[in-house]
Amino acid sequence: MFLRRFLSVVFLVLTSVHAAQAGVMLGIDVLEANGFDLLQGKRVGLITNQTGVNSSGVKTRKILKNAKGVKLVSLFSPEHGLDGTEKAGKYVASRTDTMTGLPAHSLYGPTRKPSPAMLKGIDTLVFDMQDIGSRTYTYISTMGKCMQAAADAGIDFVVLDRPNPLGGNRVEGPGLEKGMISFIGQFPVPYVHGLTTGELAQMSNARGWMGSKCNLQVVKMRGWNRSMTWPDTGLRWVQTSPNVPRAMSPFYYVLTGLIGELNPVELGVNTSEPFEIMAATWLDGAEFADYLNGLDTPGVQFSPVSDFKGANGVRIRISPGTSTDLCATSIYMLAYMNKTAGSRSIFARSGSDALDLFYKSYGSKGIRREIEAGVSPKEIVASWEPSLQRFRSERTKYLLY
Repeated sequence: MFLRRFLSVVFLVLTSVHAAQAGVMLGIDVLEANGFDLLQGKRVGLITNQTGVNSSGVKTRKILKNAKGVKLVSLFSPEHGLDGTEKAGKYVASRTDTMTGLPAHSLYGPTRKPSPAMLKGIDTLVFDMQDIGSRTYTYISTMGKCMQAAADAGIDFVVLDRPNPLGGNRVEGPGLEKGMISFIGQFPVPYVHGLTTGELAQMSNARGWMGSKCNLQVVKMRGWNRSMTWPDTGLRWVQTSPNVPRAMSPFYYVLTGLIGELNPVELGVNTSEPFEIMAATWLDGAEFADYLNGLDTPGVQFSPVSDFKGANGVRIRISPGTSTDLCATSIYMLAYMNKTAGSRSIFARSGSDALDLFYKSYGSKGIRREIEAGVSPKEIVASWEPSLQRFRSERTKYLLY
């Protein structure tokens, strides 16, 4: 009896040490540890890109290609392509993947939703891509379209879950009006939703956001909790797209991305500081920095920058543990920039295509009327609160961690 208890204690200690060393186990790690049980005997289609890796950096498509009892038959790639190198908005071509020898069907070309021909012979669709926690990142829109296709075809849909790099508690920003739903914003959630891809899939499926419900299963992570931002996970960051190169990039994306579709604005996109700059030709960088640093933004600092691609403004620095409402801060930035824009508003300086993208990103056309009418940022941010409270309550039943 004593020996049995002793061995049990030793086993528990060793298990705990191993878990501490292993850190966060991603959905693909858990699936592999379980012997690929959900996919045994299945013909699998994998929706993935360069971010689909296990915690050791091995690509999911390579793992599933070599998995015993699993038949990986095709791949599906999102915006930016299978390798994540194509520029934003550029159509991605279907091709043969050199790593696996399998066809990689583009879901960012003539079609955003897998066609019946693409799904022929597939029993299960598996989704494994890293999201960044914002409603406007198209990888989750691709997930939604693929869930819709799986429901139509009567095949299973499996999400290999991954961390939300912003953490699971940050919920902020404007909602999405029905008339603004698009591939830019597919789900009626706040700009920052605080969900993992698996949780978002569960909520969408249960509430019928994509129409018919699919047979959904989520492979949960182990070792992740809602208070963790990406640096807390111990995982290596894989660049999700050309302008999201670092683990902190999603924070900058949230702060400046709402404004970024407007033509006169310079964000540092396609430079070494994507989304880390906020500048325009008419701004005085020192005055803008003084204004922003006078706001209550713990963990977010602003410094003047001049002649950045012909514009002046601020360079932003964000700490991972910041408690600042980033979406709210972006509205203060937008209002200040419009106030200093002169006789032509910041919106009037943008072309129609840019405005359309901005409205779809924000989720409403009403923001222009409010800003141009001089409604205060405080009032605009306060107007979000009822929908945010409702969403926080509604999402509770779909949380996995």
